[in-house]
Amino acid sequence: MSTKPALKRALGFRDLMLFYVVSGLSVRWVASAAAGGPSTLVVWVIALVGFFIPLAASVLELSSRYPQEGGLYVWTREAFGDFFGFIAAWTYWMSNLPYFPAVLYFGAGSVLFAFGAHRESLASSGVYYAAFAVSWLAIITLLNIAGADVGKWLNNIGSVGSIVPLAVLSVLAVISGLHFGSATHFSRVNMVPHLSLRNAIFYSTIFFAFGGCEAGSFMGEEIKDPRRTIPRALLSGGTVLAVSYIAGTLALLVALPSEAVGGPDGFVLGLHALCSRLGVGWLLVPLALLVGLNAVAGAAAFLSSTSRLPFVAGIDRYLPSAFGHIHPRFRTPWVAIGVYGLAGMVVALLSQAGTTVRGAYDVLVSMSIIAYFLPYLLLFASTIRLQSRPAGMDALRIPGGRFAAVALAAVGFASTALTIVLSVIPSEEEPRKALAVGKVLISTAVLVGVGVAVFVFAKRKQRTVLDQV
Repeated sequence: MSTKPALKRALGFRDLMLFYVVSGLSVRWVASAAAGGPSTLVVWVIALVGFFIPLAASVLELSSRYPQEGGLYVWTREAFGDFFGFIAAWTYWMSNLPYFPAVLYFGAGSVLFAFGAHRESLASSGVYYAAFAVSWLAIITLLNIAGADVGKWLNNIGSVGSIVPLAVLSVLAVISGLHFGSATHFSRVNMVPHLSLRNAIFYSTIFFAFGGCEAGSFMGEEIKDPRRTIPRALLSGGTVLAVSYIAGTLALLVALPSEAVGGPDGFVLGLHALCSRLGVGWLLVPLALLVGLNAVAGAAAFLSSTSRLPFVAGIDRYLPSAFGHIHPRFRTPWVAIGVYGLAGMVVALLSQAGTTVRGAYDVLVSMSIIAYFLPYLLLFASTIRLQSRPAGMDALRIPGGRFAAVALAAVGFASTALTIVLSVIPSEEEPRKALAVGKVLISTAVLVGVGVAVFVFAKRKQRTVLDQV
């Protein structure tokens, strides 16, 4: 970076560990996984080995080698140069925009279980969902502008929204299973994943439930002693993720048969079934509210961390220099946070707009399908490329040295590349398959192309300034 930002180191071990829990642990994925049946329990283990461990290992070493603000942007820039650093950041922050309405609409739907008789009318109200998303995005943006030491509390409190409902679900499932038996039959046959094209596409999405552990390092210069804090927090948070996803999926399958779990409210439906069966219906309302809080905290975690990417790009003058400004009182990148938060609100409104405007949101979603995975390819490739360079004295290396680092990164790269291929394949219900594939490929090319154009324009502007000097 051209100048060193005077950011406040406000995030300690507890804050970062809970950040990893909030950004990585979403009850949405538990419901999606349970809908796939008992074999998904094995898929979780495969995803842990084939994606999360390679990703966590890569993040541990890269963040220790380069603990600066910007994380992914800095790592890719060091490995492949400014262009790829910018494209990695560009595709990451752009592909995350549709995530905000998706996770907040899930939260809005979960909260409806606390509304009683009014649930039916609000469930079909686009105004309710848009107001919920936009209001929370505004609150999240303002809290993060006010300081990392202020915004972190939403993440910390929000972690309760995933841990407590999953813990309660697991306990209720054990009690229900002992008294009434399991709603799902578990056997060696149905525990084995059946490889088909449709299942492979579904399983690949489960892999990326473990995504997000790279985001904490984007705030490297706001973390206290990052070389020591990040590894401890990531290992602790990763353990919580793995145990929670597997235990939560198992508990949901004990509560309901897999075909009854699908849909955005599948997790809360499982809670409802168990609470009713065990005569503790009063638990449903506070648990539904906690699930909604988990969704809000997930949006907060990604808005706060991802907004640091345009911040460092602004410092390097690949975006307008205003993006690199730091608030003199709060010591936060307030312009980058504010613009990214506003962009999230616009996307949330687009998703609930009329048919014509909704088309713009659909285009954004199409753009994000492949773009979401591209930064992971560059992250794993950076891990491999940087093994040829000596690490600093204080840098943490992956146990096993260069060979282990390259092997793990290669596994993560292969998993990501396969997921990209599978994500392009349209569903069996899609009537125009060639058109669907073309839409995804063309929209991705447009997104990357715009990023290339922004970079080239900024580079030419920098050269013009240098020539004048």
